[in-house]
Amino acid sequence: MDLHLKETQLDSEVAFDGNFLKVQRDGVRLPDGSLTQREYIKHPGAVAILPLFDDGRVLLERQFRYPLHAVFIEFPAGKIDPGEDPLQCAKRELQEETGYTAREWQFACTIHNAIAYSDEHLDLYVARGLTAGERKLDEGEFLDIFTATVPEMLQWVREGKITDVKTVIGTFWLEKMLAGEWKL
Repeated sequence: MDLHLKETQLDSEVAFDGNFLKVQRDGVRLPDGSLTQREYIKHPGAVAILPLFDDGRVLLERQFRYPLHAVFIEFPAGKIDPGEDPLQCAKRELQEETGYTAREWQFACTIHNAIAYSDEHLDLYVARGLTAGERKLDEGEFLDIFTATVPEMLQWVREGKITDVKTVIGTFWLEKMLAGEWKL
């Protein structure tokens, strides 16, 4: 269908192999036949959890993100381990980061947050029937948890207080879902 836009991989090499990030460099033939290179970050995928309390409040995190040297408001999230089922990852990350478990899980969507330079995807899940428990943060992980309402979150998106893409998109999903406009 879109063959006139397709780029064809000719060769591939690892440009950087770090503890967390891997950078791939591919030789590519463009649709007009010319040659170029594409560099992109290889990522195993991640999940983000939209934890919704029975009263409509949402569980959020505040976490310092080193690349931007700032604290961000975010939904709980985490990287999928090799061979791990995304839903199991979501359940693990919610408990590790917040201490909460959920009785009900629903898949919302998959997003690609950096399509120009990464193959990363995030699966978003809505978690309901939340029960508090003990957090099990990873070594070197520091974050605060708090609650807010969806209207508050929408205002924070408008004001630029929430800029994290998974959290912006998740907020819009919750708004549409709670209004009965989008079904899971």
